[in-house]
Amino acid sequence: MGFQILVDADACPVVPEIEHVAKKYGVSLQLFCDTNHVLSSEVGDVHVIGAGADAVDIAVANACKKGDVVVTQDYGVAAMVLGKGAHAVYVVKKARRSSKKMHLKGPCKRTAENDERFAEKFERLIHSLVEVCK
Repeated sequence: MGFQILVDADACPVVPEIEHVAKKYGVSLQLFCDTNHVLSSEVGDVHVIGAGADAVDIAVANACKKGDVVVTQDYGVAAMVLGKGAHAVYVVKKARRSSKKMHLKGPCKRTAENDERFAEKFERLIHSLVEVCK
């Protein structure tokens, strides 16, 4: 495969959906997290980065190459990887605030519908990139 998927996985709400798509299309998956968000994956490689301001963000940006797909909730990471010629999938925090009801304790929780919508769009992107690489 000519590209890989890199995920800024610190508190990323859609890791299972990303793993499913990566496995389905046989795309290499790299998950980056700090020591406060250690996770495991049967599909991808997990890179645990020392805790520190922006340490994971910098590791993701340094690891990506032109044509890779990077999933992040950080606008700065998205901007850096776009500058390298990678595809940025920006998981917008606003999507979690889509309810018209006011929540004084922060954004409302993600719904299964939010995750399904993400999975559909993400799979379309990966499918199109796989087709281009053939």
